[in-house]
Amino acid sequence: MALIELDRDAPPERLTGRRTPPPWRYRPAGLALAVLLLLAVAGAAPPGSTFWRPLGLIPTGAGAELSLQMAGGRVFTIPVVGQSRTLTAWEPQPSPHPVWSVEVPVSATYDPVNGIFGAVRVQRVGDLLLVGAGLSSTVLDPETGRIRWTTPNRITPVGDGLAVLADRIFRPGTLYDQESGDPGMLYFSSDGQPHVEPPVRTEVRGLDLATGAVLWTAAPAGSVTAEAAGGDGPAAVVITASDRLSLRDARTGEVLREAELPEEAGSGPGTSDVLDDVALIGYPDAGLQAGYDVRTLRRLWTRDLHTDGEPDNCTGLLCTGGDREVRVLDRHTGQVIWSSPATVQLAYRAGSVLMSGPDGDGPGLLVDAGTGMPRADLTGWTGEVEGFDARAVLLWRHERGGGRAFGAVLPGSTEVRYLGAADVLGGDCGGDDRYVVCRDVRGLRVWAYRV
Repeated sequence: MALIELDRDAPPERLTGRRTPPPWRYRPAGLALAVLLLLAVAGAAPPGSTFWRPLGLIPTGAGAELSLQMAGGRVFTIPVVGQSRTLTAWEPQPSPHPVWSVEVPVSATYDPVNGIFGAVRVQRVGDLLLVGAGLSSTVLDPETGRIRWTTPNRITPVGDGLAVLADRIFRPGTLYDQESGDPGMLYFSSDGQPHVEPPVRTEVRGLDLATGAVLWTAAPAGSVTAEAAGGDGPAAVVITASDRLSLRDARTGEVLREAELPEEAGSGPGTSDVLDDVALIGYPDAGLQAGYDVRTLRRLWTRDLHTDGEPDNCTGLLCTGGDREVRVLDRHTGQVIWSSPATVQLAYRAGSVLMSGPDGDGPGLLVDAGTGMPRADLTGWTGEVEGFDARAVLLWRHERGGGRAFGAVLPGSTEVRYLGAADVLGGDCGGDDRYVVCRDVRGLRVWAYRV
């Protein structure tokens, strides 16, 4: 669009000796210009679409396969097989081009026989880039790829530029001989090494995410877990030990609250997890689970896992159910708030719940997470595009003439917004709030979109 600056100080036409034509003389030319603009806009985008533009190809090396990750508006690739563990950052605009490459430290999940690495996770945390390769963690400068620090352990960001690490300490001489193949219970250290005895203690360390500096250390006995506390308030860490639950300030390590964890059926807790602002404490031997408020550490509810199983077709939600139905529970009360058939796959996505058919039959509905009421009908869409911190739910479907079409359900919307089409036939796809990336035989193809 052209902008015209009006010069308010220019002399009137009558003072320059020129005669101003009557306004009706401009109408034919104005109408013709409007028609041309309308045709240009119509030709630029098909009806119902948003901005959609192919950007180009990220090539794959000969015989190589690249793992796809997206974070902070960039695409990241890393070889799946081979001796190299090189992470490359690609800037998609104006066409995909490499910005930097760096060798990521190899973790304990590397298989030297087959040359296969463990999974890679790339996430933008503030002005830093956190790369998890198997169990190891590496923090980089996202602009240059310079490694700031690395550890063979998995770290968890907790907000405010802080992180937490739980390092299990074992008695010397308890490392399991993997060549022996001896049976028995194994206990794994934070770096993935198996031991034949449980840890004697666990060191929980609060870290400065930018430098890796240890800000505080706590050493509860036995095996413990440390998770980021959700909900409102400053960054905090929830630590679950065999006899107590504690909330610590993530920067100082100060104990803010503690609560005793009672034994159930003669045994203490064996599992723990945090779902937003509720800590889920499990007693496997007793077949019981309890929910605790992560800020007050008040017990909210308990449920019997013998009668209320934990279905495996429910992701990101608190669910129970059996052969006939899956019941979604309110995480604060433990009460059933809505249910669906047991054959339906449930997955929490961008503030809603995606309901898909069994065995990858494709998405069917997007429903409200709190009520289960339908929000958007997804009939006709073939599958979900893996979202990397996308605010929208991204979808794809087969086109009649070949290729794929892409769509998105925006937060609060009740319909699928058509994005555009691409001549890709197979391969997985991923996307964020700006780009869609799909794998084909030549590499990774990238499209930009805007809604």
